[in-house]
Amino acid sequence: MPTRRKAPPSPKLAAEPQIERGLREVCRCDRTEALVLKGLFESEGIPTLLRSRVAYSVYPFSVGGQGEVIVLVPASQAALSRRLLFRLAPNPATSLPR
Repeated sequence: MPTRRKAPPSPKLAAEPQIERGLREVCRCDRTEALVLKGLFESEGIPTLLRSRVAYSVYPFSVGGQGEVIVLVPASQAALSRRLLFRLAPNPATSLPR
C-alpha cells in the first residue's frame, strides 16, 4: 500500500483589521450615510477616515451588512463627532451607537 502524502495546510482566515492607533469608531453605516457623515465632520474640522471591506469596482452594490462602512475619527475628536451625530439622530436613544 503506498504511503499517503500530507495535505497542504489550509489557508488562514484574514483577521479583522485593527483600528489604527489614535482613531475611534463613531458608527457603522452604509456608504451613502458614511459619505454624508464624512462631509459633516470635515466641515466641522474633524478629519475622518472611512473603512470598508467591499470592492465597489467589482460589485457596485451591497446587501445588508456586507456593505458596512466604519466611520473613524481621531480619539481627541470622538466626543465632538458623537455630539454632532446626537443632533442628527431621529431617535437619539436608539440610533446613537455606544
